[in-house]
Amino acid sequence: MHLIEFFDRGVRLNPGGTAFVRPDGSGAVTYAEAEVITHRVAAALRRDGVAPGTPVAVASPNSPIVFPCVLGVLRAGCTWVAVNARSTPEEIATLLSTVGARALLYAGGPGTAVEHVRQTVPSIEHFVAMDAAVDDDPTLESWLAPADSRVPLPPLDEEAIAALIGTGGTTGRSKVVRISHRAFATMVAAFHAHMPERDPVHLVAAPMTHAAGAVVFPVLTVGGTNIVHSTVVPGEILDSIERNRVTRLFLPPTAVYALLADPDVRRRDLSSLRYLLYGAAPMSVAKLAEALDVFGPVMAQFYGQTELPMMCTFLSPEEHAEAVADPALHRRLASCGRQTVVADVAVMGDDGLCPTGEPGEIVVRSSLRMSGYLHEPEQTAAVQLDGGWQATGDVGYLDDDGYVYLVDRKRDLIISGGFNVFPSEVEQVIWAHPAVKDCAVIGLPDEKWGERVTAVVEVKPGAEVDAADLIALCRQRVGSVKAPKEVLFRQLPRSAVGKVLKRELREEYWAGQARRV
Repeated sequence: MHLIEFFDRGVRLNPGGTAFVRPDGSGAVTYAEAEVITHRVAAALRRDGVAPGTPVAVASPNSPIVFPCVLGVLRAGCTWVAVNARSTPEEIATLLSTVGARALLYAGGPGTAVEHVRQTVPSIEHFVAMDAAVDDDPTLESWLAPADSRVPLPPLDEEAIAALIGTGGTTGRSKVVRISHRAFATMVAAFHAHMPERDPVHLVAAPMTHAAGAVVFPVLTVGGTNIVHSTVVPGEILDSIERNRVTRLFLPPTAVYALLADPDVRRRDLSSLRYLLYGAAPMSVAKLAEALDVFGPVMAQFYGQTELPMMCTFLSPEEHAEAVADPALHRRLASCGRQTVVADVAVMGDDGLCPTGEPGEIVVRSSLRMSGYLHEPEQTAAVQLDGGWQATGDVGYLDDDGYVYLVDRKRDLIISGGFNVFPSEVEQVIWAHPAVKDCAVIGLPDEKWGERVTAVVEVKPGAEVDAADLIALCRQRVGSVKAPKEVLFRQLPRSAVGKVLKRELREEYWAGQARRV
């Protein structure tokens, strides 16, 4: 199926239902109203000569109107360029230049970037302002085609590129991933297979015009409601869950930690939740156990990446509950679940697939796979392996029951005194300390060790902990080789979606060094 057809199914099921609305109930857009917008956007693009397959970008803070514009780009048969509105003007311009975008629909925050984009991205011929216009750009309402416009479905080509998504560059130079309609359709099928829900009420707080928009599609397919938050604010999210009887939401682990740190979290009525989905980064096992105590048996984890959209493995709420209840299964809280119904997940070493328990690189065979990196044939070939396997760059292993355990990113490996140290193992220990809000473990230059294991720690407001205490805790749990030689207390740098920027953190301390290992 073409991605727009999933939305059209939701329109048929629930035309008068609310598709998008702010948490206070304002700005509601019904499915029927959203459908009209999608046709008007698609017809306007066609009128302006923007042909099917052309990259069209949408950059806006979250609002009820923004995703119907994304859907309109897809209805026109164009390729959606997923822009994180919280990125810098330079980052936005680089992405749009790389993909050769022809049109940009913008609002709010990106408005400050419009002039920079206009000056540096000559491929863009059409600028449309979804709120306040910059210079003489048309507003959305004046640019849209007439309200009675209808655009036929694009040709059914499941290998056509639905979206171009930047990898973000948190662990290296950013690449642009080509995601087909086939990959998105596979992802939607996996969501419904593993998270069945008839009338979902979905709270979305991460940027909808970026990767978080993918989580919206399964909800649209069944005519569910999307409660659109502008950003992740713990108190507002807890208020919204209560008021709007939210049944599902997706948050990165750092945002889950922020919810847990809210002083009122245990006094809230969160009984409507069925799925609190987390992923995109490793999660503290100690904080996961706390989340299960606070939120109940609703935690659900996925494992995937931009190149393999989201649903390679899944750890269900039932599996979380079983792992908490049975000490013999408690270790599974450190896993990211078992392969989903749409993916074959294995571990590969230098000599082929690894036996159970042996670490290697996680590889996946699935229709979730990307169509390659844009303009990067060598990078694409490096991850698309013989036999249809796609390499992830993650190191992990499988247990006897098929649960997948991630050890770390291959490129995050620390080599200290000739020993391999995976940061995530040390981070799990530090996360467990009650005073720690978040942490990142990196290797820093050291004349004796080559790299010294260093923990960069954020402490909870009002809490205190000594570096010596954390080092002693790590020595006790993982041994002296892996224990940090140094602890730095500071705020961690984060991407626009809240992920810790380890590469940026590492580069800050390696500046001026002749080597990087």
